[in-house]
Amino acid sequence: MAGVVERRSIDVVPDDERHGSAVSQFTLWLGANLQITAVITGALAVVFGANAFWSLIGLLLGNLLGGAVMALHSAQGPRLGLPQMITSRAQFGVRGAVVPLALVIVMYIGFFASGSVLAGQAVGELTHLGETPGIVLFAAVTAVAAAVGYRLIHTLGKIAGLVCALTFVYLGIRLLQRTDLGTLLADHRFALPVFLLAVSLSASWQLAFGPYVADYSRYLPRHTSARATFWWTLSGSVLGSQWSMTFGALAAAAAPAAFVGHEVSYIVGLGGAGLIASVLYFALALGKLTINILNTYGGFMSLVTSVSGFRGQRTLTPRGRSAYIAGIMVAGTAVALLGKDSFLTSFKDFLLFLLTFFTPWSAINLVDYYLISKERYDIPALSDPAGRYGAWNVRALTVYVLGVLAQLPFLATHFYTGPLVAPLGGADISWLVGLAVPAVLYWLTARRDTARTVGPAAPQEELNPAGSGG
Repeated sequence: MAGVVERRSIDVVPDDERHGSAVSQFTLWLGANLQITAVITGALAVVFGANAFWSLIGLLLGNLLGGAVMALHSAQGPRLGLPQMITSRAQFGVRGAVVPLALVIVMYIGFFASGSVLAGQAVGELTHLGETPGIVLFAAVTAVAAAVGYRLIHTLGKIAGLVCALTFVYLGIRLLQRTDLGTLLADHRFALPVFLLAVSLSASWQLAFGPYVADYSRYLPRHTSARATFWWTLSGSVLGSQWSMTFGALAAAAAPAAFVGHEVSYIVGLGGAGLIASVLYFALALGKLTINILNTYGGFMSLVTSVSGFRGQRTLTPRGRSAYIAGIMVAGTAVALLGKDSFLTSFKDFLLFLLTFFTPWSAINLVDYYLISKERYDIPALSDPAGRYGAWNVRALTVYVLGVLAQLPFLATHFYTGPLVAPLGGADISWLVGLAVPAVLYWLTARRDTARTVGPAAPQEELNPAGSGG
């Protein structure tokens, strides 16, 4: 069991513990995206006004654009051997990184909650316990699996990818038996605002993986090709998400009244009753289990990173690991139980709101890693507030805040609509602004900061010191 339960947390993975190949990123992200919440995301494009034809195109465009950004983060894992968000200390400072980290933790709790609502319905039906006990039971299983860690996460990704792929093939056939695909796609009328909503929904889905994607590639051997890591991650994530979202968009277009508000029961009803229904409920719960473990594990990493920035802690005891994971589980379950009756509208606004905060972080992180630091970080300095990266990087934090503020005039959600949304016909292009503005500002302000740059002659031990178990 000692070889199965992960020992490490935010400490660097030494070369003698690296294993696997870049193909593992394909199976993990395929399994993580073939699931009910991605189905709901695709359905939202149709629910909020787009026709099926342009919804599918917009969703694909958003998945490709957001997925490319997400996969660039994934390629950092083998090179650095570190979880994703600890690298934010190189941009924002060892303690300043807590600003984006706090928002990331909110994201994990939100996604944990939304996943638990949908999976809880499936578990409740499967066990005949009801929705609320189903949510609690699902959350507990998620926490246990997250505590086991990296190897189990990848194993579940492989299993879920196969099971859910077969499930969605079957459900797709059943859906097309009930409706005519040509009729669903016959309406080609183009409306820019709802088309951009479809792009934003799928882009936000992909970009939201950015803060933890390298957590699941950091054990790959250092010599793993960055290009291979990028393409396997991108292909798995885009294929899985587009597959699920296409099914959701077509289901919402075929039967909006039956689908909206009853997503799980409608999907299972497509397949049949009795044993088939039980199998489908199990498959839906398994798909959500995979992604909710990622959210719990990522939340645990982010909490440890936040606390250690102030305490100087690099390693973690098993008891401490369990406590962090339990905290994520309890908070996510509470949100799920409180918000389960207004899920659909809340989830759409949650996705778009999150995008406002994560596109600037993503832009700054990628510009710094690929253009400023040239893929080299002083890893010991990431834990030293008095070191190369300092405690607080006011410049980067200012750029981050400006990146968030620059999006507000273009943001369209249920609780806030910016003044430039109406002149654009109701289109939400805030995420594009959130990528472009901070990327340019950070490059202009950081490119001459040679004190932060690890030069090409940096010693190997500086780049990859042996870590201790956590």
